[in-house]
Amino acid sequence: MNLERNYPENLGKGQILDLAKFIVTENFKHHSNNVLPQNYEDDINSICDEEIKYAENSEIFVVKNDTDDITGAIRVLKWNYSDVLPIQKIFGINPLLAITNYDVNEIYHIGRFAIQKESKDVNLFKKLMVCAIAPVCAQKGNIAFAEIDSKLLRVLRLLGIKASVIGESIEYLGSETIPVAFTYDGLIEFYNKNKGLVSEETLASNSLVPELQESVVSENISYNYSLV
Repeated sequence: MNLERNYPENLGKGQILDLAKFIVTENFKHHSNNVLPQNYEDDINSICDEEIKYAENSEIFVVKNDTDDITGAIRVLKWNYSDVLPIQKIFGINPLLAITNYDVNEIYHIGRFAIQKESKDVNLFKKLMVCAIAPVCAQKGNIAFAEIDSKLLRVLRLLGIKASVIGESIEYLGSETIPVAFTYDGLIEFYNKNKGLVSEETLASNSLVPELQESVVSENISYNYSLV
């Protein structure tokens, strides 16, 4: 039996192929009864190539088991306004035009979220989300875009994460996927409530996070949650 190490860590840039394999296989495991399409390796290669291009401006957080296999993953990217984001590539949505009533500071993209179906850590979702949204919660006016499975979107809302749907859903990697935007105001409550689940060292390892505003910094508190 392989045990989870139970804490997020930064993924090495040389392990992006492992990440891509995990993302694709877990998505189809969750949504297609583990039936992989014939062209699933094309999806793996496409994700791998894309994340290599993003590597300079992104951080990938993973949880692994005792044999070094990935059991959970998420990636946050600070947009440089020139790279083509997945929300542009998949949905044809221009981030600069998607939100017209928000005074934008920095733009981020959150993606590559997946958790092993057999995972036993009921807080793993929250830990990975805290790691990913930390840069967004560093300053008012920050915003993040993402493409989210419809079931996951319902879970996010139940947890208090406010997401704005900005386009029609499509079928992607085996599930109904919806383009959404997260603002600082829609994330900060969840972040402050759950950041005690992640060590200060892990949050500090995120190179995309500037020094947090005093209003964002509070004492770390441990919480116990039931599975949702």
